[in-house]
Amino acid sequence: MSDPIRVLIVDDHAMVRRGLAAFLRAKPDLLLVGEAANGGEALTMCEQLRPNVALMDLMMPGMSGAEATRVIHSRWPEIRVIALTSFGEGELVRAALAAGALSYLLKNVSAEDLAEAIRAASSGHSTLAAEAVQALIQPAQAEPAVGADLTAREREVLGLMVQGMTNPEIAARLVVSRATAKAHVSNVLSKLGAANRAEAVALALRGKLV
Repeated sequence: MSDPIRVLIVDDHAMVRRGLAAFLRAKPDLLLVGEAANGGEALTMCEQLRPNVALMDLMMPGMSGAEATRVIHSRWPEIRVIALTSFGEGELVRAALAAGALSYLLKNVSAEDLAEAIRAASSGHSTLAAEAVQALIQPAQAEPAVGADLTAREREVLGLMVQGMTNPEIAARLVVSRATAKAHVSNVLSKLGAANRAEAVALALRGKLV
């Protein structure tokens, strides 16, 4: 028989590591060589143990799984990383693959499919969950334009700010209380990411928001 595939588990949840460890021990061609609870530990174990495949959680405290994957891919490109996570959002999928993950699977994957993915990864072949494939074929969401989330009333308030009106003057023009006018102005500043009225006016003119 050929040597078993050496596998490292990286996950901050002990129960997940325990379940994966039990699964690996049931496969004679897969050998668990270590368990890491975070990205930093994963790098240390990759240095010491040189696994063939690392099962990498992405959402961990401290060094993220994507960052750990980036370092592993750079230092030990022969170690194949399988992102194994609960999330299939496009940004996470793209970040993991860009960092160097060979495969992307969700934690609801069956034991047999995970075993096959590990075997495939050890040979340099990628396996992607259907959710990951779907996320990749969908175009990345464009960043919303500045001010796109302003309500009609907030745009009206912004227009009055551009005219140089103060909060009391805005309140009088809109026939609302000064507190309401102040709240509208505060919302406008927040949504524009502006530090003050002058910056909000500059953004409004530059972006032709009014």
